Amino acid sequence: MNLNKILFSAAIAAISLTSFAAKSDKTIIQAISPYVRPQNFTHNPVDYTYLPDGKSYLQLGKDSKTINKYDTATGELIETVFDINKTRETRISDISGFILSDNATRILVYRNSEPIYRRSFTAEYYVYEIKRNILLPLSTEHPRQQSPVISPDGQMVAFVADNNIYLKKLVYNTEVAVTTDGEKNRIINGVPDWVYEEEFSTSCSMAWSPDNTTLAYLKYDEGNVKTYSLPLYSGHCSPMDEYKYYPGALKYKYPVAGEQNSIVSLHSYDIDTRKNKTIDLGDSDLEYIPRIKYAPGSNHLIVSTLNREQNRLTIYSVNPKSTVVKTILKEEDTAWIPENSYTGIFYGNESFVINLPRNGYHHLYKYSYAGALIAQLTSGDYNVTDYYGEDRLGNIYFQSTATGSINRVVSMKEKKTGKIVHISPENGTSAAKFSADMDFYLLSHSNVTTPPSFTLYATSKNKKLRVIEDNSDIAAKYRDIPQMEFTTIKANGYDLNAYVVKPQDFDKNKKYPVIMYQYSGPSSQQVLNKWTIDWHIYAAQAGYIVVCVDGRGTGGRERSFETCVYKQLGKYETEDQIAAANYIASLPYIDSERIGITGWSYGGYETLMAISSKNSPYKAAVAIAPVTDWRLYDSVYAERFMSTPQQNAEGYEASAPLNLTKNIDNTELLIMYGTADDNVHPANTIEYLSALQAEDQLCSVLMFPNMNHSIYGCNSRAQVYAAMMKFFDMHLK
Repeated sequence: MNLNKILFSAAIAAISLTSFAAKSDKTIIQAISPYVRPQNFTHNPVDYTYLPDGKSYLQLGKDSKTINKYDTATGELIETVFDINKTRETRISDISGFILSDNATRILVYRNSEPIYRRSFTAEYYVYEIKRNILLPLSTEHPRQQSPVISPDGQMVAFVADNNIYLKKLVYNTEVAVTTDGEKNRIINGVPDWVYEEEFSTSCSMAWSPDNTTLAYLKYDEGNVKTYSLPLYSGHCSPMDEYKYYPGALKYKYPVAGEQNSIVSLHSYDIDTRKNKTIDLGDSDLEYIPRIKYAPGSNHLIVSTLNREQNRLTIYSVNPKSTVVKTILKEEDTAWIPENSYTGIFYGNESFVINLPRNGYHHLYKYSYAGALIAQLTSGDYNVTDYYGEDRLGNIYFQSTATGSINRVVSMKEKKTGKIVHISPENGTSAAKFSADMDFYLLSHSNVTTPPSFTLYATSKNKKLRVIEDNSDIAAKYRDIPQMEFTTIKANGYDLNAYVVKPQDFDKNKKYPVIMYQYSGPSSQQVLNKWTIDWHIYAAQAGYIVVCVDGRGTGGRERSFETCVYKQLGKYETEDQIAAANYIASLPYIDSERIGITGWSYGGYETLMAISSKNSPYKAAVAIAPVTDWRLYDSVYAERFMSTPQQNAEGYEASAPLNLTKNIDNTELLIMYGTADDNVHPANTIEYLSALQAEDQLCSVLMFPNMNHSIYGCNSRAQVYAAMMKFFDMHLK
């Protein structure tokens, strides 16, 4: 393309964006704010920690200055365990959170946390000895620490600072280095690299042995992983004055699909000898170690591993002292192994329970630590979505879709009879948090018309003890709003779950514009019977009908429905979204010429895929933080569903909106993104804009300086949705 053409395209794009932004109006931001973060939050009282006996729990005081102990059954205050104004040796002004040792003798409190990535952060940690009321810094040599783990006896704390692991012996007040080779952007000890944290949902890679003699940990060698750089500006939201005149940069290791990952290795540290050992698992196809954890009451470390394609899970039992390794389970699949199969394993004294997608659905299986299958605990045409444990009588508790794919019900399976009893409402979304001894549980429940309630029960006889929170003020605040209506839409041979939100003054004799909202990512679900307050409420009040459809690839249903998208992302999702849009367009109260589509992240990706279809029915589209080519995205996520580009070149080619821009016809497009998005990089949007310009096509763009993938803070979430609604108003009304 010649320079004049580039300048002309850039000028026209600037004019387009200016005309879009010129009518900036705080009114719409103020109107939409009550429905989006942070003003749509409900009260969630589950931020407490049970003591080992289960009869009491600890909770951070509302003033962030105390930790209080309450009676579980009655909720009455027993005592204040920690008070910043009464500690000996050290005084601090406030605390952000705490970690209780297994034996409840010490508490780690922290303050001044600073985020690293989505889950990780550093903070100033202090050790509080409960009996003696003594508070001391965790480390004086390293003022900020990351991911500390307390030994089972409460006598030691392992933590990470500057990519190395350090061990603090609290009785002797001594600190030793477990590792010394840590180096930024090269070697990480004890905490995961970026892609592990993001895609394996973890922020710590250390585990104490039950007898306190060994610390196991993972080492990540990311020396050969290519460095990614994102510009940082001064900005006005949490300004960084050091970048006022010259931008800075966030530089970190980010493996894109098909490129070199960190080399992960397993190690153990002997507390007495201060010796490190490298443990060879003997698996030449091993690529990832997403979890390590000791089995209770033993010296056997359980190590979960995956091959690069993530379709084979191998679980090992390791003796860190002898370095003897035994394979106890190997699971292979024709598609990917679900994440909760290795992140949600429940470790008991004599056996472990694992959730596996066998025979078409996700169910629970109990195995001995020798690798023998003891029992299949659940079965049927539904998915188990969480496992809570086993009570004193041997009854097991779990969450599932047994009452419908859009519901989550909590159930008990009786050991004596095998009968399954639902202990939560059958319709809606329920979850439970059990005490360590399984004697109590806090049941949360919501549905589309009722905000979350939290009720405490005694496990014995399922006895209701008290309501801790019912969010009645939230119910009153949102009493008169448009409601979700659940339905199914027939498309491509399937009944797709969907919800519809109509204006409160809906008139079937009128013609309405439609905004189709979706996420569409593998295993995800947007159509769920739970309390959800978001931008769609404002949109319905503004005269739109909002429709959300979960197409093929989404979760909660049979395994084949979920995995049909394997190695061909975007194909079936697009077919289903367009089929659903065509059905919606056929309804008598819908204006078929005024249909829009939107989504965030994978939803942004699918938005671009849908408008790139040659039979696209969409007049306008808004894509937020979209992936535009899976080659640009991280290795773990992209390859989980697509294999590597080397193995599936045609699949990557067909699944990239970047290659389909020529198909866009008469669809107005707005793309929004954060300039510091460390997840879906701005390059996705920039390369896409370049492809559009090469074909003399234009779109509007709105960027959020220094914002990450969430685009959150400084009321930016309301700004995102206000911009979206203004754009739809321009093109659909």
